[in-house]
Amino acid sequence: MATREIILLRHAHADSAAAGEDDMARSLSAEGEAEADAAGVWLKQHGAAPQRVLFSPAARTRETCERVLAALGHTDARSEARIYDATPASLLRVLDDHADVNSVMLVGHNPGLENLVALLTEGASDSGRGMPPASVAWLALPDAEAIEPGSAEARHFWWP
Repeated sequence: MATREIILLRHAHADSAAAGEDDMARSLSAEGEAEADAAGVWLKQHGAAPQRVLFSPAARTRETCERVLAALGHTDARSEARIYDATPASLLRVLDDHADVNSVMLVGHNPGLENLVALLTEGASDSGRGMPPASVAWLALPDAEAIEPGSAEARHFWWP
């Protein structure tokens, strides 16, 4: 049976906000750049081939996405404002809006991502176990199934 894949990627480590700097403007640190590069290598080695990549407009998620996609050679990447500071329900709506593709990678933030992983795999969003910076949660669902709580299987969980 064919599956639908959802790859969730948390942004890599970012520099702290400078005085007066907006959280959205925080860039990756040198450590974060290395983490994002490592995530890209890992995803490529494991055959990741998302048909669409959605990322939060925050600088750190955009930069993480760019570094990962440099390794994957992917071009259909779209900024999605609803990913920033999102709840699991908001992230589900984003995924539902992109149901026309079988493989989506979403680059975002905690606690939304870790709570979404818990919701999709365990059925409850309050049982999240954490997603370190630049971590990947690769989920699979039967393609005929709607994205519902408890409907996903965790294929991989990785972090640098």
